[in-house]
Amino acid sequence: MKLNGNEIRPGNVIQHKGALWVAVKVQSVKPGKGGAFAQVELKDIVSGTKLNERFRAAETVEKVRLEQKEYQFLYTQGDMLVFMDNESYEQLELPADFVGDRADFLQDGMNVTVESHEGKPLGISLPQFVTLAVTETEPVIKGQTAANSFKPAVLENGIKVMVPPFIGQDEKIVVDTNEITYSKRAD
Repeated sequence: MKLNGNEIRPGNVIQHKGALWVAVKVQSVKPGKGGAFAQVELKDIVSGTKLNERFRAAETVEKVRLEQKEYQFLYTQGDMLVFMDNESYEQLELPADFVGDRADFLQDGMNVTVESHEGKPLGISLPQFVTLAVTETEPVIKGQTAANSFKPAVLENGIKVMVPPFIGQDEKIVVDTNEITYSKRAD
């Protein structure tokens, strides 16, 4: 699908200079002299390098549609993560560093969305919130104010987050997997 240079939006994946790029920031510029253009900050999907590019309204770029497919996390095998396609039951192995820091949030049977282009996985989306138990934290102190005073806690997956003072050991909390922060106490 072709896009004009002034139609590029943040989050669009485009083909440019023989590589796949995601638009991070887009700024429309209307100089006093000459035609308007879009100043676009691009990030290479594969290598992560960044590039600033100007696109005039008359220029066209190729917008790439990524295929999104639901997979279920099965298990970790060495430094590989094994997922199963929910429709065809085929297995997909991805290196743990493909998921990055958030790999610790993967739980058996968790559904994730894998984005791919021409059969090559490019990204993975975990559920935004995960419920985990607190395995280690300071004891609850009666009378301690809850106003902006957080304490460190270690979760069952080994990740450290800051939690409010009323959260005790063995309690379940909801954690935001994107920000890696405490969200709320689990029901």
